[in-house]
Amino acid sequence: MTEVRVPTLGESVTEATVATWFKKPGDAVQADEMLCELETDKVTVEVPAPTAGTLGEIIAAEGETVGVDALLATINAGEAAAAAPKAAAAPAGASASAAAVDVMVPTLGESVTEATVSTWFKQVGDTVAQDEMLCELETDKVSVEVPSPAAGVLTEIIAAEGATVDASAKLGVISSGEGATAAAAPAAAPAPAQAAATAGAKNAPSAEKMMAEKGLDANTVAGTGKDGRIMKEDVMKAAASAGSAVAAAPAPAAQAPRAPVSADDAAREERVKMTRLRQTIARRLKEAQNTAAMLTTYNEVDMTAVMELRNQYKGEFEKKHGVRLGFMSFFTKACVHALKEVPEVNAEIDGTDVVYKNFVHMGIAAGTPTGLVVPVIRDVDQMSFAGIEKAIGEKGRRARDGKLSMAEMQGGTFTISNGGVYGSLMSSPILNPPQSGILGMHKIQDRPMAINGQVVIRPMMYLALSYDHRIVDGKGAVTFLVRVKEALEDPQRLLMDL
Repeated sequence: MTEVRVPTLGESVTEATVATWFKKPGDAVQADEMLCELETDKVTVEVPAPTAGTLGEIIAAEGETVGVDALLATINAGEAAAAAPKAAAAPAGASASAAAVDVMVPTLGESVTEATVSTWFKQVGDTVAQDEMLCELETDKVSVEVPSPAAGVLTEIIAAEGATVDASAKLGVISSGEGATAAAAPAAAPAPAQAAATAGAKNAPSAEKMMAEKGLDANTVAGTGKDGRIMKEDVMKAAASAGSAVAAAPAPAAQAPRAPVSADDAAREERVKMTRLRQTIARRLKEAQNTAAMLTTYNEVDMTAVMELRNQYKGEFEKKHGVRLGFMSFFTKACVHALKEVPEVNAEIDGTDVVYKNFVHMGIAAGTPTGLVVPVIRDVDQMSFAGIEKAIGEKGRRARDGKLSMAEMQGGTFTISNGGVYGSLMSSPILNPPQSGILGMHKIQDRPMAINGQVVIRPMMYLALSYDHRIVDGKGAVTFLVRVKEALEDPQRLLMDL
């Protein structure tokens, strides 16, 4: 007998509600097949079967609240062989010794429940090697490559390009083994990537309760759970949409209708569907504006001292550490220094509580060909200049190549955005929820400055701190920027912890 227990729910999350059971006692289950769905305050978590077998007893029924590692159910192993469905018949053109291997959606990451099939690298009938890339999926934040689980022939593509698939969906079928041949059967018509919402689909208990409390009609709330089930976060989105009873759509906020376009202009236009990443960026930026009391304060910093220090030691630094000494490590260190004095900038709001972080996980915004991403450098407050430069370089390369994992973009407590690399002289960065602060760096530009009664030319940079005024007062925001300015204009202060 194998126990099914509550998985790790995420940082600071200690309990969840059993929202839906997809199996009932006596049902045959396969390893990694979804058994049930748990709902926490922030995300929905699917619980896969740890082994193949038959579902025995369900310990925690739907609607019950369970803690981390609590027992959910039991699986009677060893009975899967009899209960499991027989392998699909070999496709036409393949001998009976060929085995059908399903190509499934890989693990997408915490809280990610669906993806879009962006590109198939292989066609039906193509021979594939094990671990060769078959297709690429696009989630809200990252691109995921799907390798072939076996060598053989791609005999069927189930989810075509552009289809939206859930975390447990089948993408295609490979005929593997000695009998696999290139004469694959004609492709079946692509099945819908996601089943339509079933009539009477049971919504999450907490969602039902919240809809009743807020007077929302279930027909006006867009469900994102399995088979269209309404989850707690769906109700929260609907309730927060400017008092409207209509659920917030997963796409960017609706825009005003387009102005009339002449037939001649329309013929020269090109309409391209927004990628999931771009839709998510648009939605999150708008949510940040709608949720936080966002305000920006500015200052300027004389970069002379940092530039001189960098020029003096960059050769030795690169020779010893194997990485170039840039400006980002100085700014990161300066921000860590300032966050210690103004901890509310490194905090977040959770309901009626303020959560102070006794660590700094620094988000470094990076532009990529597909959009803006924010990889996170964890525990940056414990890292050296060399460690920071190496981490920034590695994360930047992985971001440009689309190789960042979900874990690498979660858990940030503060963000730095460097618009100066694109020539920006001044801007107001938008918060990265649920963070309460983001520092905007800008272009270094020579400007005349009054120093000790004399006009001199100095390399100056404007700094911008956008912050959530709900927990960060103006005094704290100004103090933060002043401490960053002081640390950069006199880098020795970082060594002295002043």
